[in-house]
Amino acid sequence: MKIKDIKVWTGDLVNTKPYTIAFKTVDEVLNAFVEITLDNGVIGIGAANPSEYVTGESFEQCAKALEEKNLEFLIGRDIRELNQLTFEVWMKFPKNPAARAALDIALYDVYTKFLGIPLVKYLGQKIKSLPTSNTIGIKNVEETLKEAQEYGERGFRVLKVKLGIDLEEDIERMVKLREKFGKKFVIRIDANQGYTSAQTIEFYNRTKALDIELIEQPLPAKAIGEAKKLPDEIRKVLAADESLLTPADAYQLVMPPVATGIFNIKLMKCGGVSQALKIADIGSLAGVDLFWGCNDESIVSITAALHAAFACANTKYIDLDGSLDLAKDVVTGGFILKDGVMYCSDKPGLGVERI
Repeated sequence: MKIKDIKVWTGDLVNTKPYTIAFKTVDEVLNAFVEITLDNGVIGIGAANPSEYVTGESFEQCAKALEEKNLEFLIGRDIRELNQLTFEVWMKFPKNPAARAALDIALYDVYTKFLGIPLVKYLGQKIKSLPTSNTIGIKNVEETLKEAQEYGERGFRVLKVKLGIDLEEDIERMVKLREKFGKKFVIRIDANQGYTSAQTIEFYNRTKALDIELIEQPLPAKAIGEAKKLPDEIRKVLAADESLLTPADAYQLVMPPVATGIFNIKLMKCGGVSQALKIADIGSLAGVDLFWGCNDESIVSITAALHAAFACANTKYIDLDGSLDLAKDVVTGGFILKDGVMYCSDKPGLGVERI
């Protein structure tokens, strides 16, 4: 069954709740979309939302890579050559991980729709459901508590709190969350490269009694050597994010001593499902747990990440809330969310349909 047509378009899905992290404020959600049609009319869709600060790929560069003239090499190709096609996408766009992700996701979606099975079943489903964290940006204590209350009322029980600008305020926010809510929430934190090694150690020691589940990327992305020098008990709860873009990065992180006990995998960083699974395998061999994250993305790519996550036995955490505060989207269907817990549907492919 051959690829007949590929269409590409872009749009702003609009963030209804702008938020701040250590290096930027997010208010718009520009996504690029890829739609692949087979000879028999089956359609697959992929989406991209690059993070220029993390990967060096701007939205303009992503959109330019996805111009239809650059995708002609896929027209007429047999979708049953899926692994070869995703390899060629990886080779053709080495500096455009989000563009690769959009194509990669669309290829997986249309192929598994062609097969008539969910993507997660094709990959081999290991996990049925997990609670996703919901993210609180960098706010003062009062605003943090208010947003946590709102998420609790919506059924969420896992919070990921963005930190990394002011250590004292960061610790105060953790203390006040526990004082107000007790053990109602699991709390994860993400410092987005905002700490030094000394600050990381200080944060860990001063919040140890507060039962913080994990600490995501406290050190600069290039400071892998510094991470490897941190005490063992801290490295076990660290999650590599900005320092983990490719399978090669994963290999570097697990070279003894292992830098972090957790890998944060994002399809937009690594280039889609095919590359994400390679990172996951490296993590599995090294005894590293997986934590699947996202940017502000369409339901399309969030669902793809969930299917990949649930195909990996070492997945322990998900943070796939990137579509929950969008004003609009281009599809219906996709993942299932109940009381903060995410499930894959039993529909073929990603289970998404164009609106």
